[in-house]
Amino acid sequence: MSEKVIVRFAPSPTGYIHVGNVRTALVNWLFARAHGGTFILRIDDTDHTRNEERFATAIEDDLQWLGLDWQRKERQSDYFPDYEKAKEQLIAAGRLYPCYETAEELEVKRKMLISRGLPPVYDRAALKLTDEQKAEYEAEGRKPHWRFKLNHAPIIWEDMVRGSVRFEGQHLADPVLVREDGVPLFTLSTSVDDGAMGVTHILRGEDHVSNTAIQVQIMEALGYKAPTFGHMALLTMKEGKLSKREGGGDIRSLREAGFFPMAIASYLAKIGTSDAIALYPDLAGLIDSFDMTKFGRAMAHYDPAELQRLNAQLLHDLPYDAVAEQLQKQGLGHIDAAFWDQTKSNIASLDEIADWWQILREPITPVIEDAELTDQAANLLPQEVTEAAWQDMVATLKTNSGRKGKQLFMPLRLALTGRHDGPELPKIYALLGREKAAKRLRGEAA
Repeated sequence: MSEKVIVRFAPSPTGYIHVGNVRTALVNWLFARAHGGTFILRIDDTDHTRNEERFATAIEDDLQWLGLDWQRKERQSDYFPDYEKAKEQLIAAGRLYPCYETAEELEVKRKMLISRGLPPVYDRAALKLTDEQKAEYEAEGRKPHWRFKLNHAPIIWEDMVRGSVRFEGQHLADPVLVREDGVPLFTLSTSVDDGAMGVTHILRGEDHVSNTAIQVQIMEALGYKAPTFGHMALLTMKEGKLSKREGGGDIRSLREAGFFPMAIASYLAKIGTSDAIALYPDLAGLIDSFDMTKFGRAMAHYDPAELQRLNAQLLHDLPYDAVAEQLQKQGLGHIDAAFWDQTKSNIASLDEIADWWQILREPITPVIEDAELTDQAANLLPQEVTEAAWQDMVATLKTNSGRKGKQLFMPLRLALTGRHDGPELPKIYALLGREKAAKRLRGEAA
């Protein structure tokens, strides 16, 4: 690549960064590293009504936790004078014009077009306003918002993921670039910054494709060369979109749940590519294997279970010293090296070890729902304390008692753990030991 690569990640500080955001940041960071380029962290904090400083701080903290550093950090709020200059430049060039319609009036227009089977494209009525009409609106107290006048010509670029992309200018609505209160919107501020900062490549989600068509014309109108674009397929889950409830939430939640940076980075770097999902030992390995041509156009399926698998694989190999500090931060400092070595092969995330501690080390008051069954189980407990021995005992108990399914397993679980859910019973027995298991099955606290 002949030119010096410069990329950026420009999150808005309105919340914690989501796995989709992190994937975008990671791909840009890997691309920059793979080509010896520059990664810019640019906080999009122009909307003071929605931004919170605590989220700006959290974004930086989460990126650093993942190992993603930056060579340059910017805040878009520092560049308001530049956006004002760009606004005046576009006005002088006849590419930015004031509009006085209210949100309600625009909505009426939109519904009328849709009812007639037409695309809801702005009709450019504001271009026909006379100076007298504008003055009347101003006298009413209306403040104009400013729209960019698109050239009605094809907008074409060669996308790094999607191949040749073409938009017809006349099918796009003139976008609003400046709100009534004078605040520049994303499309203007990002175009100005990308041009002024010399950004060479913009790698982002495919939901920005139509924004790119507009950004190309804005940058050209301002005298900048448009960057090379790459629009990645979005992440989806089984129900069609990412869901915090299903584990597709923010990185902060994953951190608190005990996931490790390299498990997250390994997964998000490879999802949606032709490479196999695998755990990488460090970011250097991800840099060496990175290639934008490996990204496909099909939507990438985000599977929390796959992320858990990678995290479990990483956890199972970690010595106690590698997790001691994080255990302390999570209020699990009472867990010692011996217990860690005993249980780590059974967990997929660090927070799960708390369940094991409670079941194995804390006194449990058994819940006895079927005393006849649990007494039989206590009498059948084998001398050998292994998972296989427990399974053999349960098979015998099933035959002797005539019980199966939930009627068989739930009374055993309640007796051993005092709860309706938790780790698998064979694993619990193998770690709990015969003596404690027998006491609990007979209803004795142990």
